[in-house]
Amino acid sequence: MSAPRLGFIGIGIMGEAMVLRLLESGFPVTAWNREPERLEAVLPQGAVAAKSPAAVAAASDILLLCVLHTDAVREVVFGPGGIATARAPAGGVLIDHSTIEPAATRGMAERLARETGWGWVDAPVSGGPQAAREGRLTIMAGGAEADVARAAPVLAALGARVTHLGPSGAGQTAKVLNQAIVGAGYVAMAEALALAEAAGLDADALPAALAGGHADGSMLQRIFPQMRQRAFEPPAGRARQMLKDLDAVLAFAREHGVALPLVEAATARFAEHVARGEGMSDTASVIRLYRPDPPG
Repeated sequence: MSAPRLGFIGIGIMGEAMVLRLLESGFPVTAWNREPERLEAVLPQGAVAAKSPAAVAAASDILLLCVLHTDAVREVVFGPGGIATARAPAGGVLIDHSTIEPAATRGMAERLARETGWGWVDAPVSGGPQAAREGRLTIMAGGAEADVARAAPVLAALGARVTHLGPSGAGQTAKVLNQAIVGAGYVAMAEALALAEAAGLDADALPAALAGGHADGSMLQRIFPQMRQRAFEPPAGRARQMLKDLDAVLAFAREHGVALPLVEAATARFAEHVARGEGMSDTASVIRLYRPDPPG
């Protein structure tokens, strides 16, 4: 059987890595991005450019999104020239890899099905662009069983772990929880590193020294050394995006009547970092709030 025709909207840091992975996996990909110059990263590898989200949908059996926020998803799906305006046959599936509001996801999924007959799988990811290039993402999926099954070969090309957590919105709810853990984790790593450097400890030895203990994990083994080296170029993720996600975590918690003082503190740290002009910097650059430069 031939591979399904894929469309991809949103060629940012993550989107670029995902498209390159899908092309290498043998999927034909039609792509669109609001800033067309970003397509230059994927067209030489075999992607085909489209003039609008609607044109992408018309050329696709399965459509993937990876855009900045809820409003951006709503615009590319239901705005002028959006996916819902395409005359694509019913039965397609939209896979949204963006990180957006669970309630908005449910509403948009219902509307898309009603207006076009397309299914919707919310499938936010964790792992970063390198994991996307290597097909090692962690993917949290929500949606109808049949839609997730149809999306499965595409998700399998991108992720080492794909978990169907429930109906529409379940994947985004899991991503809210993921970002609560990750956002607080970045600040914890920055504070631990700042204290280690101030105390004169060999901070480079700390990840190996703590391996296998309760403090171990990808934050300690990947992010802590990145902060230690102040290795922030090119960005794997941006501080402004983490702030957006943490704000969304707090909004979701308020909806459910849950206080999250630790996440509130982490959000305040990222808000201060972004206010200092670091919004486009790598998320790990939050260490600069504590110690701008490593000890000589």
